[in-house]
Amino acid sequence: MRFLVYDRLLGFGDDYWIEDDRGSKVFLVDGKALRLRDTWELKDPQGRVLVGLHQKMLALRDTMVLQRGGEPLARIRRKRLSLLRNHYRVSLADGSELDVSGRILDREFAVEYDGELLAVISRRWLTVRDTYGVDVVREDADPALLIAVAVCVIHLAEKERED
Repeated sequence: MRFLVYDRLLGFGDDYWIEDDRGSKVFLVDGKALRLRDTWELKDPQGRVLVGLHQKMLALRDTMVLQRGGEPLARIRRKRLSLLRNHYRVSLADGSELDVSGRILDREFAVEYDGELLAVISRRWLTVRDTYGVDVVREDADPALLIAVAVCVIHLAEKERED
């Protein structure tokens, strides 16, 4: 399953649609302005919140927290010892972990679970400027979770670059 994300709209307080490869709107990223921390909600086309995304306040390293139905879903932060590439760890509520690595700022990275590829985030197969794709490789993977992870990792990498 491929999804298109219009990168130039990705910002604090912005709302934007994520489309599938047929051009249908499948997810809305709803930015919440006027908050103390960066906050978004990933919604379905009917407006139901699928995943809440927010920055954790008082953390030693920048951390994003994902919630589903008000319950913790995942915590995302940069790996400590990652010298060659951008590398992030996603700690899921069930204790398992996803590994995100690649060139985050170039929108060329992958999400893996236990060495198995779940999703590829890339601009390579797109001709539309300021757009990147999220290609969910496994049929049993949760597209909403993987898109939320991509949005958060890019946000953390851009914030780190600004600092």
